[in-house]
Amino acid sequence: MIVIPLLPLLAARSRARLRLVGIALVCIGFMGTAIVIAPTARGLLAAGFMPVLAAIALVDGQHFIIPDGLSATGLLLGLAYATASDNDAAEGLLAALLCGGTTALLFLALRASYRALRGREGLGLGDVKLAGVAGLWLSPLAIALAVEIAALSGLLAYGVAALLAGRVPHAAARLPFGLFFAPAIAIALILDFWLSGADMSLVHALPGAPP
Repeated sequence: MIVIPLLPLLAARSRARLRLVGIALVCIGFMGTAIVIAPTARGLLAAGFMPVLAAIALVDGQHFIIPDGLSATGLLLGLAYATASDNDAAEGLLAALLCGGTTALLFLALRASYRALRGREGLGLGDVKLAGVAGLWLSPLAIALAVEIAALSGLLAYGVAALLAGRVPHAAARLPFGLFFAPAIAIALILDFWLSGADMSLVHALPGAPP
């Protein structure tokens, strides 16, 4: 299941090979980190999610599109991840679906609001679907962290690119949000593990949260 979404990447042109190798190395690092921090079924599922996120970042960065197949793979892995907790599987699945659905609806509302205010698309439906997938994997606090990392890194990358090219940054410029959001999800997931344990959510570390 994990290899299939990556098959189109094997035909990448020579000029993209170096970038592909770099992304693969980072992906392997995330996979290893997830397994080391959480040597459990959830850790293994998280490690399997990393190549999917890498593929999403690469494809969106090149073509401004997030394939439904990659999102569907992340969704299936996320459902398995939600039910692999030591706690009640049905309760974990329900909480993940609620968080994923809420996150997708928030992104959909943001997309509609931006289109109403600016008269053009600001987020693609692929970004909305990816947000829903992220909600299956991350706690609410981790989702907020991932969105912030993606937004800041995207703006920084665009600003640096514009500066190096000698052009003035433009508010109407298109950015492949998935290119930055997918790695941010991986980072937030690793932090979720690291800060609050392999089978806990980052939200449990908040003051007043139940043990």
